[in-house]
Amino acid sequence: MAQKYRIYINDNTLFISDVLPEQKEKIQQLEFQDFDLQTFYKKLKNGSKKSYIFLTKNPQETFRKLKKNCEIIKAAGGLVESVNGNYLFIFRNKKWDLPKGKLEDGENMKETAVREVEEECGIKVAKREEKLCKTYHVYPMGSKMVIKKTNWYKMKVKGEPKLIPQKEEGIDEAVWLDKNHIGPVVKNTFPSIMDVLRAGGIL
Repeated sequence: MAQKYRIYINDNTLFISDVLPEQKEKIQQLEFQDFDLQTFYKKLKNGSKKSYIFLTKNPQETFRKLKKNCEIIKAAGGLVESVNGNYLFIFRNKKWDLPKGKLEDGENMKETAVREVEEECGIKVAKREEKLCKTYHVYPMGSKMVIKKTNWYKMKVKGEPKLIPQKEEGIDEAVWLDKNHIGPVVKNTFPSIMDVLRAGGIL
């Protein structure tokens, strides 16, 4: 079965799939021939929340072609659960987020995910569990477009340790929340984080 891709461009979504996704919002079909990601990015209005799709028989091949003219950055992060069943969230750049960061030389994605969680929140991960999902988002860097691929893993800690937000990484706050009290997070987070919460069974 062909793989499907969901790529976030700010609050817009670009699908690459062999079938139309089931969603209430209107979705605009794009032609891949002569498509230029940088031009497309510039045309998107600030604050728009639209959905677009490349409907193709071979999503994997289309995604490979899209990546060809982009810089690929790999990152990893974690959805961390305490012994009390609460989940770790951070507040960074005026939005709720989950701890994550870029892959460093000599690391694999699993190692990156654990290191970033521990560094950004001042805790020790007791157990890294299965990969929940991967997310993609696009942004410009200089004259190039970047596709950032983030692998997300479920993690557990012993007890419910005190959190120490890494201020130098722009993290203002780190908190434990139970899934019945994540309304403020849902109202002010990134679409990719919503995907992680769904994959983790929180939503």
